Amino acid sequence: MCDRALPGERFIGRVTRKKGSYAEVQKIKTITPHDDLVEAPCEYASACGGCKMQNLLYEAQVRAKEQQVHELVIHVGKFSANDPEFANVMKPIVPCDIQFNYRNKMEFSFGTQKWLPVEEMHERQEGVNDYALGLHAPGFFDKVLNVQKCLLQSEAGNTVLAIVQDCWRDPELGLSPFCVHKHVGFLKHLMLRTGSDVKTGLPELMVNFVTSSYKPELLKPIVDKISSIPEVVSIINNVNTSVGNTAVGEAEYILYGKPSISEVLRGITFQISANSFFQTNTYQAEVLYRLIEECAGLKGDGSEVVLDLFCGTGTIGLTLAKKVKHVYGYEMVPQAISDARQNAEKNGISNATFIQGDLNKISDNFGDQFPRPDIVISDPNRPGMHMKLIKYLLKLRAPRLIYVSCNPATCARDLDYLCHGLEEKNIKGCYKLKSLQPIDMFPHTPHIECVCLLELE
Repeated sequence: MCDRALPGERFIGRVTRKKGSYAEVQKIKTITPHDDLVEAPCEYASACGGCKMQNLLYEAQVRAKEQQVHELVIHVGKFSANDPEFANVMKPIVPCDIQFNYRNKMEFSFGTQKWLPVEEMHERQEGVNDYALGLHAPGFFDKVLNVQKCLLQSEAGNTVLAIVQDCWRDPELGLSPFCVHKHVGFLKHLMLRTGSDVKTGLPELMVNFVTSSYKPELLKPIVDKISSIPEVVSIINNVNTSVGNTAVGEAEYILYGKPSISEVLRGITFQISANSFFQTNTYQAEVLYRLIEECAGLKGDGSEVVLDLFCGTGTIGLTLAKKVKHVYGYEMVPQAISDARQNAEKNGISNATFIQGDLNKISDNFGDQFPRPDIVISDPNRPGMHMKLIKYLLKLRAPRLIYVSCNPATCARDLDYLCHGLEEKNIKGCYKLKSLQPIDMFPHTPHIECVCLLELE
């Protein structure tokens, strides 16, 4: 595993860590560059950890991602490439038509130490000149790469970022970045979220300052500047008093405008608050949810029951609700469940029930609160599904199971359990993999989303 090495590139590397069946390598020198090497359009691409594949032609990026999923399904999922049906199961990756300005949420950090490349370390300055606002440099929790513009976020977001960068270091404002070593300082994060006005379709922007204490008078000069931008409709202050440096606060204050922004997805309007979960690429989420609906194969007579696991703010379940009998959604995060219920109410959806609970700790009576579902949708986070949940699903034996994954490695592992079982734990699989559709949600990054359809054998 080598950071910054492109698939097919030949290079000299130094092994920095060995663990089990893999090793980590630091790239030293390129011998033969990749055939599809291009010049990265972002000036920070070589140092930023955000989108590491900008210097690879986009068509080559999606080919590499498709190949990665293919190999994981064979080697981890234990599906045979020699099976005549395998070619029909593995679908070609769906690329993203928009490769820049696609992120509707960006989180920037304030720091007391600006990251500099080794050759510029002698130029380091002390105090305010060493302050930074940007993204954490890879491998450093205390050094921030100063960023003036990010090509992945909206133009309105970049306008706000530029204004904040232009003034926050002014000594007369009395602002200081939070120091992760001494646990002192005021500014922790600048979070920018983009939505769209439901009536006009025009973009609307939420600006969220995460600070260590509530001192609105310190933020007022910046608030006055950025509130004049037409797209800015909400300015929020999340207060996080803990020594931790997370972007979620214990208290939230409205400094300007509305408490939330809106977005429309598959005909459903969602209210997005500062700490809500929402698909980061709205454009490609439309494609993703259409694929999920196609996999669901709904009858259209409103007779089916859907169980939506890891439902977040209810986005998937709510887009299906009007075509089914009832949706039951489960999610661990209380705020997400609250948002899901509000989203259902605001869209006039009464056949959706959202329940808060930890799906990694389900008990024997899990399932007593809903009838046997016709369709199960599971959209876990990167670690995949807990064995308790897999056992439950194998016992439940729903006719169709749609597995939505943001990590093809854990997805392949879980597909193996669901389809082939686990002999040493006396677990028998009962599903057949009918289709696996990779989709590129995040161009220029290594992340891959997959939509898998399983049917009961």
